[in-house]
Amino acid sequence: MTKFVGALDQGTTSTRFMIFDHDGRPVAAHQLEHRQIYPRAGWVEHDAAEIRDRVGEVIRGALAVASLTPEDLAAIGITNQRETTVAWDRTTGEPIGNAIVWQDTRTDRLVADLARDDGPDRFRSRTGLPLATYFAGPKIRWMLDNVPGVRAALDDGRLLVGTIDTWCIWNLTGGPKGGVHVTDVTNASRTMLMDLATLAWDDELLAAIGVPRAILPQIRSSSEVYGSCVGDLAGVPIASDLGDQHAALFGQACFDPGDAKNTYGTGCFMLLNTGERIVHSWHGLLTTVGYRLGAAAPVYALEGSVAIAGALIQWLRDNLGLISSASEVEPLARSVEDSGGIAFVPAFSGLYAPYWRSDARGVIAGLTRYVNRGHIARAALEATAWQSREVFDAMVADSGVALTELKVDGGMVVNELLMQFQADVLDVPVVRPRVAETTAFGAACAAGLAVGFWSGTAELRAIWAADRTWRPAMDATSRDRDYARWRKAVARTLDWVDE
Repeated sequence: MTKFVGALDQGTTSTRFMIFDHDGRPVAAHQLEHRQIYPRAGWVEHDAAEIRDRVGEVIRGALAVASLTPEDLAAIGITNQRETTVAWDRTTGEPIGNAIVWQDTRTDRLVADLARDDGPDRFRSRTGLPLATYFAGPKIRWMLDNVPGVRAALDDGRLLVGTIDTWCIWNLTGGPKGGVHVTDVTNASRTMLMDLATLAWDDELLAAIGVPRAILPQIRSSSEVYGSCVGDLAGVPIASDLGDQHAALFGQACFDPGDAKNTYGTGCFMLLNTGERIVHSWHGLLTTVGYRLGAAAPVYALEGSVAIAGALIQWLRDNLGLISSASEVEPLARSVEDSGGIAFVPAFSGLYAPYWRSDARGVIAGLTRYVNRGHIARAALEATAWQSREVFDAMVADSGVALTELKVDGGMVVNELLMQFQADVLDVPVVRPRVAETTAFGAACAAGLAVGFWSGTAELRAIWAADRTWRPAMDATSRDRDYARWRKAVARTLDWVDE
């Protein structure tokens, strides 16, 4: 009997492959970064060929760390940065132009045109999404109109498009030699092209946005066998596909309506399980598919997406030189007692939930001669917690559920100052799991379920365990005062970019 399940976690800044045993413990991992490409202000790209190569490297690296072979793996799962979009040639297997990353804002004029007559909620009833540059459908249309070679490949029948999960699965299963062109319901729900109720590409949406159905992948569930790998993982089934935040929801064992988690990565993403009920948001959240296990009914979720969280710490390092590594930000922030009266709103590419304002840009408000680099570092950490507070409040208002705790994961949860501040501003306990790599673990869990490695969600729930809990320690007066100051700073970011 095979003893392990693997997970490919293709993220915004890096790619890693992890291997888990039957008790959910990670036994091996290998991770590599890839380039962030910024051709002009507001544009963010990735080299999809570089990502494809990184996938192979991290798979080989993780297998070597654990001295395992493909025969030791029962299956692998895929999880990915969701809205990042790739176009490629099915005959050569090469990308046509760079991938357009989820943070990219180049589709702002197209999005504005789509919203002109009926407003930003034009497609919300069917897709659960407001019109925004965030989503993949407008990115595909932009590629068709602007990337050299894409329209010609379409005319010749050579064009395929998809989000990063689709690109990875296609390459892992053979690429131009029989690769499987699929996505799952969670990733498809982020395109603005799928109907939430039918879980199928919608002809009216395709026509309105201008995307041909023929170039899109087949939509499948999140947990089933799509095909078998070739190459480094020859013969291993690919048995799950989940967008990264949905994988984290699953890996946090948020299987019941009312369960919620927040992931602190490049961005910050809070999801609330709403069960089989589609809950439309009136407070700036997204309605999305949480996951679907095989032929079972889909599980839906409310999501609040924050564009900049860990990316702000990278910005302090790479753009300002304030720190030389991310690990330095916590001791620097602890060198001061508070943020010195400043608020840092990192609206570098506009504001996502709950505002959805592409005209916003980042500000540091309240600067005085007293403020030093420690205050800026502390305000940068607090920015993540305050943005999460806004999403948390919207989630409670939309769902009618009084959330009593928040499960947390992602790279920033090692920052104990941030986690305590998050508990303080939410006024609920914040719980970090024993297995911190919940995105990769969620993909592994869904893959293991599909091939019988685990018996069901009850077994997975028993595996989940808490590592540490932070409890609120801030008085209500201070919390309300500081939140009001944050909201004032947010107001200063709006209307910066003229039409």
